[in-house]
Amino acid sequence: MPLPPESADLMRAAERASRSAYAPYSRLNVGAAVRSASGAVYAGCNAENAAFPLGSCAEANAIGAAVLAEGPALRLVEVAISAHEADGRAVTIPPCGGCRQRIGEFGPHARVHFATEDGGVRTLTLDELLPESFRLEP
Repeated sequence: MPLPPESADLMRAAERASRSAYAPYSRLNVGAAVRSASGAVYAGCNAENAAFPLGSCAEANAIGAAVLAEGPALRLVEVAISAHEADGRAVTIPPCGGCRQRIGEFGPHARVHFATEDGGVRTLTLDELLPESFRLEP
């Protein structure tokens, strides 16, 4: 599925965010941007740590920024992810399992766009990325 024209700004925000990544260990710079139902865009980048499990994903940081701004009623409509090696080479990085679950919490019908190594963009629904996802009723 090609990137919808109205989503190009979201992908550009993810690319900009990737330039701020702190990735001295993996040398993989990841940026994410999320659009809420209000139309606002929030971005985040990965931030690694020498104690690897303590690092944080770009998607988690973008969602955290959105929750901070809009509160617990946040609803995501789309997510964009851009990643590249330290040398600038694009890498295809769909969200990890934990981030797929995070996206599902705030955007069960969200579209997820991620840049591909060939310069394109792949778009999937959350159901395609995380079929039969776990849902805990509040």
